[in-house]
Amino acid sequence: MKDFFSRLNDSVRKFMTGRYGTDEYAKFLLTVTLVLCILTLFIRNWVMYLLTALAFAWSYYRILSKDFERRREENERFRALESRFGRWCRVQKRKFDGRREYRFFKCPNCGQQVRVPRDKGRIRITCPKCHTQFDRTT
Repeated sequence: MKDFFSRLNDSVRKFMTGRYGTDEYAKFLLTVTLVLCILTLFIRNWVMYLLTALAFAWSYYRILSKDFERRREENERFRALESRFGRWCRVQKRKFDGRREYRFFKCPNCGQQVRVPRDKGRIRITCPKCHTQFDRTT
């Protein structure tokens, strides 16, 4: 039995030689596939089945691909998007945590978020980025 698993391991290793394998994007796709499989248990319709099958097929296509350069570029785009989303989530958490002490306004000129103390009445705010002044009630 041990010999069987040893040969199986060798044949899998030989098959995967020269293939891309897993990266952050592939792990994300496999996680999405797992979530879709679980949702398919509760939401039984053909769209869910199709989405699950497509996510599964795309993740294994990437893992078994031999086009290293294209897969690397896809992973870099995914990581940039993931970084941007993570930054957005941190900003939203910071705003939520400070909602009792501060108000947040967008500069009408450049869109920069400006944090000002609450309950100061009507104040003139100067944008730290473009130095535009605007009035708001806190």
